[in-house]
Amino acid sequence: MGFYINVGNDVNVFCEDLNPCADKTIIFLHGWPGSYELFEYQLNVLPKMGFRCICLDQRGFGKSDRPINGYDYDTLADDVHCVIKQMGIKNATLLGHSTGGSIAVRYMARHKAHGISKLVLCAAAAPSLIKRPYFPYGQTKEAILDIIENTYNDRPAMLRSFGEQFFYHKVGQPMQDWFFNIGLQAAGWATAEVAETWIKEVLFDDLKVIKTPTLILHGIHDDVCFFQLGEAQHSLLQNSWLIPFEDSGHALFYEEKDKFNMEVSQFADSHW
Repeated sequence: MGFYINVGNDVNVFCEDLNPCADKTIIFLHGWPGSYELFEYQLNVLPKMGFRCICLDQRGFGKSDRPINGYDYDTLADDVHCVIKQMGIKNATLLGHSTGGSIAVRYMARHKAHGISKLVLCAAAAPSLIKRPYFPYGQTKEAILDIIENTYNDRPAMLRSFGEQFFYHKVGQPMQDWFFNIGLQAAGWATAEVAETWIKEVLFDDLKVIKTPTLILHGIHDDVCFFQLGEAQHSLLQNSWLIPFEDSGHALFYEEKDKFNMEVSQFADSHW
């Protein structure tokens, strides 16, 4: 069932709530430049396994409103907090992919894990998506500036190029078109502003204060958020497990979807 939640300043975020009567809840935060529809191959399976699955489209993406501002991690995390608070969610597993993982990390630190008992970071863009003098593992700043420039000049071409980087294994044209069309749903300004946030913000201190049990899933062939980011998350978090996906890139939730769904379901179903 889809519906909207007002997160303030007349911004409405689209949410999907599948199997709402289930006892155990997983909240999905999608990555850039997509929408919750990227989790199609989880939503096909996990509700049937007895999980309540709540997904939201971040502001500017998917079916959510598209304001001209609010694409920093604080505001995006605050949007998530509004959803969790208004829906009365408790004891849920929060799952974030890529930039959704960054938002999940900021949420856990900024809102003190409100309503969340477990965290799943998959191909997360944390602690920093770009290289810095003290962190040599990310993308170059120049590569992100190119994405921003190309977003403003020829966003369809940028999305096509990113789609080739997203998958480790070559996928057919229908799958490429599916990914491309999801990206086109976003506002161009939102697509560029989130990329600006990758340059401006880091999450080292956020990771250090998270005590919630955390499962880290990361493809070793990830060409967007390199595997070293997953290793850095593991070293900074106080209570985490890192599981490499040997045959995946950034799209580990698709390229090894059976393993992904098994790891997520077992973790969400476990007792701590």
